[in-house]
Amino acid sequence: MKITERDLEARRRAQAVWNDQKKQSEKVLEEREKARRADAEKVERLRTLRLAKEAEELKLAAKAVVRRGKPRV
Repeated sequence: MKITERDLEARRRAQAVWNDQKKQSEKVLEEREKARRADAEKVERLRTLRLAKEAEELKLAAKAVVRRGKPRV
């Protein structure tokens, strides 16, 4: 079986198309990973803020209970 110039050119074109598709797929995966990391960071920031707010509210509530709980003499 003889490989002709036409066969070689078809193979080169097919390889070029495959390489382009592979690059595009890698780019899509990178973008998805970047978006996932951004979402994870956002969730972590929000969680930290929520926990800080809850801690502050507990602290204020504890102070209010202590103030109300003192007997007047």
